[in-house]
Amino acid sequence: MKQYDIIINGGGMVGATLACLLASSGRKVAVIEAREAPKFIDDSEYDLRVSAISRASQNALTKAGAWDDILAMRASPYEVMDVWDEAGDGNVRFEAAELGEPELGHIIENIVIQRALTDALNGNSNADLICPAKISDFNVSDNNVLVTLENGNTLSAQLLVGADGANSQVRTLSGIDIDRDDYGQSGLVAVVKTEKPHEATAWQRFQSTGPLAFLPLSDGSSSIVWTLPADRADYYLSLSKTDFKAALAEALDYKLGKISRVGKRGAFPLRGSQATPYVKERIALVGDAAHTIHPLAGQGVNLGIKDAVELADLVANSTGDLGGMKLLRRYERARRGDNVITMRAMEGFRLLFGHSATSVISARNFGMKMFNQIPLVKNEVIRKAMGL
Repeated sequence: MKQYDIIINGGGMVGATLACLLASSGRKVAVIEAREAPKFIDDSEYDLRVSAISRASQNALTKAGAWDDILAMRASPYEVMDVWDEAGDGNVRFEAAELGEPELGHIIENIVIQRALTDALNGNSNADLICPAKISDFNVSDNNVLVTLENGNTLSAQLLVGADGANSQVRTLSGIDIDRDDYGQSGLVAVVKTEKPHEATAWQRFQSTGPLAFLPLSDGSSSIVWTLPADRADYYLSLSKTDFKAALAEALDYKLGKISRVGKRGAFPLRGSQATPYVKERIALVGDAAHTIHPLAGQGVNLGIKDAVELADLVANSTGDLGGMKLLRRYERARRGDNVITMRAMEGFRLLFGHSATSVISARNFGMKMFNQIPLVKNEVIRKAMGL
């Protein structure tokens, strides 16, 4: 039986970030992951799943030893975010130049982040990546948690972290409840080429059915995330490429002209959730295992990385029991409030822009225009979103 300080179930973006941060602080870490990270192939098609990485997350990935490798593979900085309402003339435009910053963030494929973090993890002598492997069970005692793998091997640590996604096995085996809200929506994703250049701008049009976002990629194409009722998403997936391109261009109000090319399409269900609690004796949840939110502002993975940073800092600076409730409650207090507020704010925006009453449409468009005309407030909001 091998002993560690911390065992992390799940080597995805959040789990691997946490592992790299912990290992860099001198803690002995084991990461259990079911699937090997895919290799990155130069000049390959962009993957369907991307994340809008904030400056705070960039700083965490730098500290984790992954950022340079991410840039060496593929990352797309964006300098402007332009948001408008289909039902009126309300518009908000955020610009990095107004903040004195080079960019607002980066659009990066999830597989690129995963590959860079996995390589950083494999290069750290304090970390063991056990892959492919799965947990079959674990037992918590007064002094440690004993983890049994499906192959019969056992590991021991002071703390077990569930970084294993929205259907977390650690959360289930721990008996931790989760409050779920099924939005009845899907996020339709694709990579497209447009008639007009994207101008390093993230474009987002709020429709009554949900927001449509065009996220700029470094080769001039855009990654789209189109929030739709689940049945409507299925309908658009069934369309021919010609009909889909026409519908998509119209949905963005031809802001980037016609759609000249569309690749493969996919869709994923949208749900909000909060685990209650995030922690138990010798157990902690991070990322999607603890919470999921609507992708309206692209904050999901950034919140998960914030979880990883908070827990890593607490563990790195602890001289006591790493799995004790004193430390774990500090982690939950630090993260739950931010996660819940962000989740409810995204739900509020979703409901606000989904409302068709004339008075509501007039009020929200007036509010957007006023907000856009007060740079001090607008720039403070985007600075907070960036983690500055």
